Parts: sequence; structure tokens; C-alpha cells
Amino acid sequence: MNPLDLLARLGRLVMSVMASFGRVTLFTLDAVSHILRPPYYPRELGVTLLNIGWLSLPVVGLTAIFTGGALALQIYAGGARFNAEAVVPQIVAIGMVRELGPVLVGLMIAARVTSSIAAEIATMKVTEQIDALVTLSTHPMKYLTAPRVLAALITVPMLVGIGDIIGIMGGYTVAVQNLGFNAAAYLQNTVDFLETRDVVSSLVKGAVFGVIAAVMGCYYGMNSGRGAQGVGRATKGSVEAAAVLILAANFVLTGVFFSI
Repeated sequence: MNPLDLLARLGRLVMSVMASFGRVTLFTLDAVSHILRPPYYPRELGVTLLNIGWLSLPVVGLTAIFTGGALALQIYAGGARFNAEAVVPQIVAIGMVRELGPVLVGLMIAARVTSSIAAEIATMKVTEQIDALVTLSTHPMKYLTAPRVLAALITVPMLVGIGDIIGIMGGYTVAVQNLGFNAAAYLQNTVDFLETRDVVSSLVKGAVFGVIAAVMGCYYGMNSGRGAQGVGRATKGSVEAAAVLILAANFVLTGVFFSI
């Protein structure tokens, strides 16, 4: 292949990625501006808060408790090779609060909520319900996107906090019931080891991941193609984009909070 052709393809790919990033950034800024300006739709916000927050609790709780238990078993097995089994409470706590809790909750929200938002809005676009909103002088960004982004910003940090607690309790249960740890000592080590910065970073990550999940669902839904295939592509693309951006944002935020 001609080196110039290869360079041209690479340039087109870079330009396409940058253009997509720019469109998503402008979409996000537009959504934020609509959150800050009236009119507001409290009923739509309330329904979305229930859907993202309360209805996501079962999957978040189950994911967290099994992850915490498995983490305790793995750390105990690894620590036993170096006579360091006593570090299980500390590592479970920091692993869940700093990384696993926020990331797993973010990915669960991407799988459950982002796909739902994208499919719902894409279907509305296909059936011309969004055009009907415009006809009724209702801005689609104001009515569809702003409540969902705001609801995710509010609820996902709460879900992360709950997931952190449940994950730590999952590790606690396994350590006390199966690994012979003293219950009071385990909890005391967990409390003593965690710092305020760990908890703050976890909640901030939850807020950022929530916004990413909601924005990706709304963006792909608003820009979906026509027909059933368009809805399917929008749903698939929204989950893929949300998952990748959540992992990338986690890397950046970890560097910001814990860089030396």
C-alpha cells in the first residue's frame, strides 16, 4: 500500500474521531444549559430518578456483594503466599471504594440505563414523537435529555456509595464466615484504613459516570437512524461508547485524585 494512502486513511480516521468527540461535547454542553434554564419538567425527572436509582438497586447490590466476596477470597489466597492474610480488610475496602465500586456501578448503569434511554428516544424519533414535541413547542433537549442527565447526576453517586458499602459487607461476610477473621477487628481495620479522599473520589467518579451514561444514551437516541435497524444500532453504539468512556474517565480521575 502506498504510504500516502495509509497516511490519508489515518488522517480521515483521526478527523472522524475528533469530529465525533466535538459533537458529543457540544451535545453535553447543550444538555447542561437546558438543565440550568427553565422551564423544568418535575414529573419527567421523578420518573427518571425512579428508573435510574431505585430500579437499579437490585443489580447494583448483587454485583457489589459478589464482587466484594470474591475479592476477599482472592486477596486471602494471594496474601497467604507471603504470610500477609491480615491485609484482606484494607485491600477489600480500598479496592471497592477507589475502583471496583464506581466502575462496576458505572458499567451496570451503562448496560441497564444507557441502553434503555437510547432505545426509548430512538423509538420516539422513528415514530415521529420527537417531531410532535417540536410541534407542541416543547424542546426535545429540555424534555428528554435534561431530566435524564440530571437524574443520573443525582442517583449514580448514591448507587456508588451503596455499592461500596454492600461490596465491603460482602468481603466482611466471606472473611468472617469462611476465613476466620474477627468481626470487630475486620470492621475497625476497614474504617481506619479508608480516607476521606477515597470516599470523595468514589462519589465524584459516580457523578461523572452517571453523566456519561445518560449523555451517551440521549445522544445516540437523538441521532439514530430510521427503522428498527436504526434503533438497534443506536442502542448498541450507546452502550459501547458509554462503557469505553467510563473506563477512560476512571483512568483520568484516578490519576487526578491519587497521582503522586
